[in-house]
Amino acid sequence: MREALLENGVPVTAGWFVVNAGDARWLHNRMHSICRFGGEGEAHFDDLGVSLYWLQPGQPMSLYHHEAGQEDFLVISGHCTLVIEGDERELRTWDFVHCPPGTAHTIIAAGQRPALVLAVGARKEKGSARYPVDSVAIAHGAGVPDQSTTASATYASFGDPAPGPAPDIFSRRSDDNASL
Repeated sequence: MREALLENGVPVTAGWFVVNAGDARWLHNRMHSICRFGGEGEAHFDDLGVSLYWLQPGQPMSLYHHEAGQEDFLVISGHCTLVIEGDERELRTWDFVHCPPGTAHTIIAAGQRPALVLAVGARKEKGSARYPVDSVAIAHGAGVPDQSTTASATYASFGDPAPGPAPDIFSRRSDDNASL
């Protein structure tokens, strides 16, 4: 296998690659800032999604949902609230969350500082995400408000994601970044 071609931090041909999160493409809207490492076209990650979420306090990672594949999350920095199966659980730096297929969940940044969350998910069945109405998720601004409102409409209320610079945390290019 040969090395993939990267354009603006995004793989556009199949193959192996190395990209620094500070150099990868980041998309921002009122919901969150996200860096998806999967490429485009033939470079798209078909089996596994890998993303970083930079969340300001109160911002959700996603709408409350469940999917056909497992999803896993690692809080790299900050404090968060996990909404899972209608319950809340506090998360802190280095907490790991495993969601088997069909587990309804989302993560919201909590506390005074932003949170950085690594998300990894199996791409088992395209279009399998479902968005149940959940009062706990709604209270955090992370749920569809009712059965008649689609997830697409709710996501649209946060604005279109626009490319922009990586969060400031990635400008500190030190191998010893103990202040995360």
